[in-house]
Amino acid sequence: MNHLTLPTGLLALPAFFPDATYGAIRAGAFEDVYAAGLHGCEMNSYHLMTKPGAKLIKSFGGLHGFTGYKGAILTDSGGFQLYSLIHENPAYGEIRDREIIFRPDQGREKLTFTPEKCMQVQFQYGSDIMMALDMCTHPDDPMDVQRRSVELTVKWGARCRAEFDKLSAKMDKKPLLFGIVQGGADPDLRMECGRRLEEIGFDGYGFGGWPLDQNGNFRLDILKMAADAMPDHKVKYAMGLGRPEEIAALADMGYGLFDCVIPTREARHQRLYTWLPGMDTPEGVRRADGKFYKFLYILDDAHRRDAAPVDERCDCLLCKNHSRAYLNHLFKVGDPYALRLATAHNLRFYGRLMELLWHE
Repeated sequence: MNHLTLPTGLLALPAFFPDATYGAIRAGAFEDVYAAGLHGCEMNSYHLMTKPGAKLIKSFGGLHGFTGYKGAILTDSGGFQLYSLIHENPAYGEIRDREIIFRPDQGREKLTFTPEKCMQVQFQYGSDIMMALDMCTHPDDPMDVQRRSVELTVKWGARCRAEFDKLSAKMDKKPLLFGIVQGGADPDLRMECGRRLEEIGFDGYGFGGWPLDQNGNFRLDILKMAADAMPDHKVKYAMGLGRPEEIAALADMGYGLFDCVIPTREARHQRLYTWLPGMDTPEGVRRADGKFYKFLYILDDAHRRDAAPVDERCDCLLCKNHSRAYLNHLFKVGDPYALRLATAHNLRFYGRLMELLWHE
């Protein structure tokens, strides 16, 4: 599958959506997303529901009107954030068969979050791609937890589908709804979840769960299980992933949509992506060892007097106009423009990566 048809237009795949958690690119700007050749952003349903609130966002015509961003917007279901908080501290609430009960202050006040509420909130946002509510798990969770996750994910997915169809019935340009494939590290459970979700019918399918084991090792095998469980004629979404080498490997598995905080977070920590010589090619980014780039740490003393751009092959706002020495200076004096320039650079690296993966 090489594109998606969204209310905002055609989206070429593969595509990377930088995270704009609260409706903004942290330390950057939407202009940097456009300039990077990226055509969408991921925004966080749960966090936006708490600040500034779905009703306020709706009063501005949804997230596009509220933020001024013209590209595609994908919103998550909010389930992952609720699961993470409850998993960390059960005082935050509980996951019931029909809904999630969440207590933000660990007290009497509670939020009842249902599949129907999940859809209603995302329609208030005016999202282009919406995610169904699922029950997240960790790959090391026991089998009874994984089984319950699949059962609830399928049941909640069917309820999300029904509410989505009701709310979108009279819309001329309908958003897309994605289901999420759970099943932990069990290939049979992943396949079962994918099959049952396909019977419900979704426009795309996302990887569900946590991609790291208890030792922090990246579990490509689990991502392959999930990809195999998704129908090949629909887009496969690697939620929350990943590093450049991970994206290249996942693209070979059939994943076509990605989002992650990594490029913008690395920029705020003065770590900028640069291509290794000769590796900015379709063949280079598919190296088996994933070594097609390196980090340049701009605060290294070697860059204090360096007149070269961060990457001579880059056409971003930073590299077209400024030297390594200037960016080194801006970071050292704490000027916020340093963050903007570094963010624009890392986003352009990811935009270029998508272009190279597209030219297979």
